[in-house]
Amino acid sequence: MEDEPPPKAEVQAETGPSELAVRLAEALVFASSEPVSARALGQILPEGEEAEAVLAELARRYEGRGVELAAVAGGVQFRTARDLAPNLRKVVQQPRRLPRVAMETLAIIAYHQPVTRPEIEALRGTSLSQETLDLLLEAGLVAPQGRKEAPGRPTLWGTTPRFLAAFSLGSLADLPRREDLLAGPPAAGA
Repeated sequence: MEDEPPPKAEVQAETGPSELAVRLAEALVFASSEPVSARALGQILPEGEEAEAVLAELARRYEGRGVELAAVAGGVQFRTARDLAPNLRKVVQQPRRLPRVAMETLAIIAYHQPVTRPEIEALRGTSLSQETLDLLLEAGLVAPQGRKEAPGRPTLWGTTPRFLAAFSLGSLADLPRREDLLAGPPAAGA
C-alpha cells in the first residue's frame, strides 16, 4: 500500500505561507495608510493561504529590525521599533500636539463612549467649545456614532480606528484602567 501525498492545504501548513503570500502582505501593509486586518489581507491572498499565518510570518521576519509589524486598531501596521523611536525624534518632525482641553475631551469620549456633548460638559465641569470638537473631528480621532433617544436627539460621539492607531491600541480594551489613572502618588514616608 503506497502512501498518498497529503492534500495541498496540509503541505502548506507544514511548510508555512508561500513567499508570494508574504510579499503580498508586506506590500499591502506598506501601501496602506490604515491598519490592515487579516480579513482584508485574505481577500488578495492566493487560495489556500491563511491570512493569520501570513501575518505571523511577516511579523517574524521584521522582528528586531528598524521597522516592525505592530498590531493596532484591529489590524497591523509597520511602525518604528520602540527602542529606536527616541533617536528619530531628533530629526523627524512630531505632529502637532493636541491642546489640553482636546485631550481631556478625547479621554472622556474614549472612556464613556458613546457620549453626548452635554454629557462631556457635565463630566468636564465646563462647556465644550465647537472648536475643540472640530479639532478632534478633523484629526479623525472621533466621529458621530448616531443620535441619543432623548429630547433634541443629541449626537453621540465615539472614537475611531485612527484614535486606536494614534495611541498604539489594538482595541478599546487596551486603554489603561481608569482606576490606575486615578491612583495618587505614594504617601510621603511610607
